[in-house]
Amino acid sequence: MSRHLPADHSKGDERTIGGYAAVHARPAAFDGRDGCSYSVELLADETGEAARPWGAFLLFVQWKRVGEQGVSGHLESEFLAWGADRDAVLAALGAMDVDEVQRRLDALIVARAAAERAAAAWDDDDEALA
Repeated sequence: MSRHLPADHSKGDERTIGGYAAVHARPAAFDGRDGCSYSVELLADETGEAARPWGAFLLFVQWKRVGEQGVSGHLESEFLAWGADRDAVLAALGAMDVDEVQRRLDALIVARAAAERAAAAWDDDDEALA
């Protein structure tokens, strides 16, 4: 059962991706340029680099369009913030403007579509050679 919680603007600036999640007590949701719905999560991982051991990135969960509710895919950004520890990089990424997060999502969708077209063209070339 879903529940509606009123926004608590004392918890942050909802114009940033981290502030939005704090104010609304849920991840931000976006409409992708492909017509799909996405939610975003801020994640961090070790980079393997001594100078900047932690990196933070955006994980976009793509929701099914029709039929049963559920996930139909995901997109991940590259590392967008680096630092000495997990909390620091998540805080840095959380300061990103929500509009910039939308632009990052749209760029990832465009890149995925281009990769899918290239793969399809490659498959067509293989069939022509057979």
